[in-house]
Amino acid sequence: MAVLDGPATGKPFLAFVHVDTTGGSKSRTFRALSELPELEEIHSVAGDTCTLLKVRCASSRALEGLLARLYAMPGVKATRSYMVLSTYLERTPQAGITEALEEPHMEVAQR
Repeated sequence: MAVLDGPATGKPFLAFVHVDTTGGSKSRTFRALSELPELEEIHSVAGDTCTLLKVRCASSRALEGLLARLYAMPGVKATRSYMVLSTYLERTPQAGITEALEEPHMEVAQR
């Protein structure tokens, strides 16, 4: 599997976008979004948002255009964008499991 360099593809602007949707509109929204080459990842998440997107655009203006497309989609009610200033680690899934992560932490075990 080839891994492309974002800036080398003409898209140096990396952002994570939280998308809040209503009702059962997520699957339609996902299908429509998957057509955009700027969209690298789509995740359904638990927490204060419904969906997390990883997007890579040519500029902040292009991100603004992508957000406008999002807001034009039925069911999208809000977004929050987080622009990446620096990336310290970005990689594909790694083999292996750190078993110690499954063990209770000392602070928790001592309570």
